[in-house]
Amino acid sequence: MPRITLADGSVKTFDQPVTGLQVAESIGPGLAKAALAVKVNGQLQDLSVPIAEDATVSIVTPRDEEGLEVIRHSTAHLMAQAVKRLYPEVQVTIGPVIEDGFYYDFASPHHFTEQDLEKISAEMKKIVKEKLPVQRLEMPREEAIRFFREQGEDYKAEIIESIPEGEVLSLYKQGEFVDLCRGPHVPDTGKLKVFKLMHVAGAYWRGDSNNEMLQRIYGTAWGDKKDLKAYLHRLEEAEKRDHRKLGKRMDLFHFQEEAPGMVFWHPNGWTLYQNLRQYMRQKQKQHGYQEINTPQLVDFSLWQKSGHADKFGDDMFAVESEERKFAIKPMNCPCHVQVYNQGLKSYRDLPLRLAEFGSCHRNEPSGALHGLMRVRGFVQDDAHIFCTEDDIQSEVSAFIDFLHEVYADFGFTDVIYRLSTRPEQRVGSDAIWDKAEKALAEALDTKHLDWQELPGEGAFYGPKIEFSLKDCLGRVWQCGTIQVDFSMPERLEASFIGPDGHKQTPVMLHRAILGSFERFIGILIEHHAGQLPLWLAPVQAVVMNITDNQADYATKLAETLKNQGLRVDLDLRNEKIGYKIREHTLSKVPYLLVVGDQEVANDQVAVRLLNGENLGSVDQSVLIDRMLRQVAEKK
Repeated sequence: MPRITLADGSVKTFDQPVTGLQVAESIGPGLAKAALAVKVNGQLQDLSVPIAEDATVSIVTPRDEEGLEVIRHSTAHLMAQAVKRLYPEVQVTIGPVIEDGFYYDFASPHHFTEQDLEKISAEMKKIVKEKLPVQRLEMPREEAIRFFREQGEDYKAEIIESIPEGEVLSLYKQGEFVDLCRGPHVPDTGKLKVFKLMHVAGAYWRGDSNNEMLQRIYGTAWGDKKDLKAYLHRLEEAEKRDHRKLGKRMDLFHFQEEAPGMVFWHPNGWTLYQNLRQYMRQKQKQHGYQEINTPQLVDFSLWQKSGHADKFGDDMFAVESEERKFAIKPMNCPCHVQVYNQGLKSYRDLPLRLAEFGSCHRNEPSGALHGLMRVRGFVQDDAHIFCTEDDIQSEVSAFIDFLHEVYADFGFTDVIYRLSTRPEQRVGSDAIWDKAEKALAEALDTKHLDWQELPGEGAFYGPKIEFSLKDCLGRVWQCGTIQVDFSMPERLEASFIGPDGHKQTPVMLHRAILGSFERFIGILIEHHAGQLPLWLAPVQAVVMNITDNQADYATKLAETLKNQGLRVDLDLRNEKIGYKIREHTLSKVPYLLVVGDQEVANDQVAVRLLNGENLGSVDQSVLIDRMLRQVAEKK
């Protein structure tokens, strides 16, 4: 007689083993109809699995995050079944859930096109109407290998061959289609009504470029049509905000094949970049950081000593000279320890905060490169704080305040906080880990921040807090981090003299706020759709004349604004004023300043804003005061 404790704390008792579906039916027909899966003592499983012992049970519906995962995983199987019906010669390989959707990789002699997606989608809808029961089967490993070989599914057989011998595997069957899967899945295909196939791409088998190329079909699936519609709208907005397109339109940067993953900054883009750097330089100075600069090329022995060669060797660019091997630095940490190690340090010198706008290079796979968001050459707003164990909490707390100031200035107020704790493989004693984790948690708690713990996700050298931004489309970008490191200072022989006169090893806090300048600029462009705040905009205003009669006045006005420290362009071309305005609007210039005969006569300027607001003709002093105030207020 299992006693079932429900999510609301109520208890139901049954005379015999009961399935998740039966529990849902006992609560009400509405819940039973919506049910997709069930959580039993925190474990997600199929609705059909019997529950024989006392358990805590919650019914999973499309409103739950786990429910969406089940829908998307099941829709991947639905798509694979439709593909097999239409193209029987195709082999199915791997089909996981990804953020907001799913994909499936196919080995196919048929080259899939966007038109094929319509056919596949129509077949999927037929299968949904068939409401095929989804059944879980178990099969010994060797039998499963034979089964898939007989089906002509050699890729599935290869996957199973990599699984240890003697394992019992789970398969899921819906109609004629059987797939290898851990599950869980929806009870029948009729639950999968809201989906859309998105696009086709190439993908190597098991992600290895030495293997054969497969065809990947991406899709998305949701619990109801409103959510799908909202998602597609977000994609449309994201397309409009694509930093690569806006970067070209605003003449900020470009990429080319001769330097893959490296940015060619144009004058406007480099102005934006320098604005960002100058802002961070000033902020870091205010918060007690000393700026340093370290070499780009460092002997490989330092990376071996720090441990980076073992963990990140494949991602490092290496060169040889005079029979010595060097690495172009992928990160700044070991070099900062070298600066710290110059001269004897006392506990009175701590905490010591060293910051660098460090130029780094990593050998990212070419297929992973994506505009400014994923590059091979980048600059981090990197800093390392050398402190004692007792300083950790106060330093982290001060860093959180610093981080919030910066994010607010850039228009980000929605921040997600995650604390990653000790992994199984780690350095340092449990007592030190206890102290570090407690310090990070207390720093978050003293700020009254809601945070999520990620057990076991810390680095081998210490726990960390990750700070992620939500942009205007609800997308999450992990940018900031502060990490406690017990390992590197000891590996690289950093020390200080404690109050007792003996040498001690400092704790090293790795911290970044923006992450990389390149990626953060990409995020900024997309968040603001190119309409950057005035203080950041590379060109803050453009002065335009209507006819040659106003050329001298327009030139003097532009000079006056520049003398106030404003970034201003002058457009005296012999073009219609409407054409000029449209062009500079597309370039996202915040202030469009027009001078005609009336403005010259009255010593004024007609002001039009990028958002379409027309301020009319105003005195030059009024314009200057408005712009300078806006810059000072970071608006």
